[in-house]
Amino acid sequence: MTDDKPMRADARRNYERLLVEARRAFAERGVDASLEEVARSAGVGIGTLYRHFPTREDLIEKLLRDRFDTQADKARELLAAEDPLDGLYAWLIGFGETSAVYRGLAELLAEALDDPESRLHASCSAMRDAASQLVERAQAAGVFRADVTVQELLLLLHGASWAGSHLPGDGGTERLMTLVFTGLRTSEQRGQRAVSAPR
Repeated sequence: MTDDKPMRADARRNYERLLVEARRAFAERGVDASLEEVARSAGVGIGTLYRHFPTREDLIEKLLRDRFDTQADKARELLAAEDPLDGLYAWLIGFGETSAVYRGLAELLAEALDDPESRLHASCSAMRDAASQLVERAQAAGVFRADVTVQELLLLLHGASWAGSHLPGDGGTERLMTLVFTGLRTSEQRGQRAVSAPR
C-alpha cells in the first residue's frame, strides 16, 4: 500500500499497530521474525498485513525509511567536512548502526544492493551513491586507498556489522568497523593518526 493513498480510520489503526509489532518482533528476533506472529500480535489477520506490506522487505523498508533518509542527508552535510577522512568515517559509523539495528539486516541489505527487484534496492543504491561521493573525496585527497571500490567498502562494513552483533557487550560493531576502516586508509595516514570519533 502506498503512503499517499488516504486510509480509513480502522485501516490506519491496523497499519500503525502492524508497524509497532513488527518493530518489536524484528528487534527481538531479527528480520526473519514470523510475519504471522506480527499480524497476530497486532490483532489482525495475515491478509491484512500483506495488504499493507506485500513483502517482508516492504515492511522493513517502511520501518527504516527515516534512518535511510537521515543517512542520505548526513552524507550531503559531511561532503563539507574539513577533513574528508573524518567525514567518511562519521558517515560509515552511521551506516553501520543502521545495518545493525535488526539481527540479519546486514545480510539482507548486502543482497538487496545487487538485486534490482528488491524493495530495499533503491534505498541501498541511494546509500551507495552517498558513500561514493565521500569515498571519492577522500581518495582525491590521498587519505583513502585508491584501489578500494564503494561496493567493496560497503560489503566489508556489512560483514563487520554482522560480526559485531555476535560479540558480547556493546560497541562491538563500531570497533570492528573502525578496524576495517583503519586498514583501508593510505599507509601514510595509518602512520600519522587515528581517525577522529564522529561528531
